[in-house]
Amino acid sequence: MTELRILPLAGMPEVQVGDDLGELVTGVVELEDDDIVVLAQKVVSKAEGRVVRLDDIEPSARALELAGDLDPRRIEAILRESVEIVRVRPPLVIAETRHGFICASAGVDTSNAPEPGMLVLLPEDPDASAARIRERVQELTGRTVGVLVTDSFGRPWRQGTTDVAIGAAGLPVVLDLRGKHDPVGYELHATMIAVADEIAGAAELVMGKVEGVPGAVVRGLRLRGDARARDLAMPADRDLFR
Repeated sequence: MTELRILPLAGMPEVQVGDDLGELVTGVVELEDDDIVVLAQKVVSKAEGRVVRLDDIEPSARALELAGDLDPRRIEAILRESVEIVRVRPPLVIAETRHGFICASAGVDTSNAPEPGMLVLLPEDPDASAARIRERVQELTGRTVGVLVTDSFGRPWRQGTTDVAIGAAGLPVVLDLRGKHDPVGYELHATMIAVADEIAGAAELVMGKVEGVPGAVVRGLRLRGDARARDLAMPADRDLFR
């Protein structure tokens, strides 16, 4: 049996544009080989400067059409971050991002922004962000770790949100059990476990949304690989819900 520990990254300072996240992480925790560093998307986006001011956004005709009682500048930011608007039920906009993720507001959010009147966007390439942080951690500590960048997603037919992986480096994101046999000998034909999302959800339990803890370390798993969180997006030809 595998025993896990989940360590909150408490004590990290407020992240600013240009901050070295690898240095901030290693400053508050002593890492071990095979640890998985989980960081909330917001801190990654802030460090990379992926924030915009509402006052700098000019809403388009489409944004004005969709906004209703909402701020059309925020809708315009969503449109700019989207490749497709999947569903609209004001005030909710479900969109596909350029990364291939389908989520509320294309990941554009006002919570935990640096200042009032600002929006936080998803990283340009969350997988590349995770890879850079992983390389920096290894440079600083000599430890081989995995890194996940996570965000909160809703789910069809389920209430509430859960954190999922939107960026990954140094670990598999899916455990493919097809072809293996269960304890009674049945061959598994379709079982693929979204292990990166499971880790993200577990880490969120010690991070929270209002406690100011921007990440966690998941310890006890022995997972090494070279996959991308982008691979977790459902291929269009298998998508039964659009």
